Amino acid sequence: MRNAGSGHATTTNTIRQAGFGWGALVFILDVAKGFIPTFLAFHQDGMPTYLVAVTAACAVIGHCWPLFANFRGGMGLATAGGSFLAVNPLAFLISLGLLILLVLVVRHSARASVFAGIFAAPALWVFSIRDTAFWVALGAGLVIAVRFLIDWNRKYRELWLDREKTSS
Repeated sequence: MRNAGSGHATTTNTIRQAGFGWGALVFILDVAKGFIPTFLAFHQDGMPTYLVAVTAACAVIGHCWPLFANFRGGMGLATAGGSFLAVNPLAFLISLGLLILLVLVVRHSARASVFAGIFAAPALWVFSIRDTAFWVALGAGLVIAVRFLIDWNRKYRELWLDREKTSS
């Protein structure tokens, strides 16, 4: 995957290079990378909230910059989503809605992802979600923002709305 398409180890690139089935598997595994450690930390008796947020952020960091792959990993959205699902499914839905809205408004998925990473925690605050999910969104969201900054100027062709219009 790293030698074809976008060069990123992502669900989208896997779908484009190997097909929907393999892409679905990558997506499930990426979500699990965030869900499992965050869920275990969240349900550990006496675990401080900040350590749950650190666990989620570290899961996303490990996905984006894996040591075993020379720090060339995925983009982290599915892993962050798994972390949100582990602590509060409503927070996941609000953050996903924010991302979709920003993609539609900004019309550039990397830039929209930067903004979504920055604004996920404030959006949860507005919706009165001020529990562990807020802190997970703050930690994981900042990692997502940093990760997508590398593609700020890239001409994305990952989503239908990022494609340049062709003149006939």
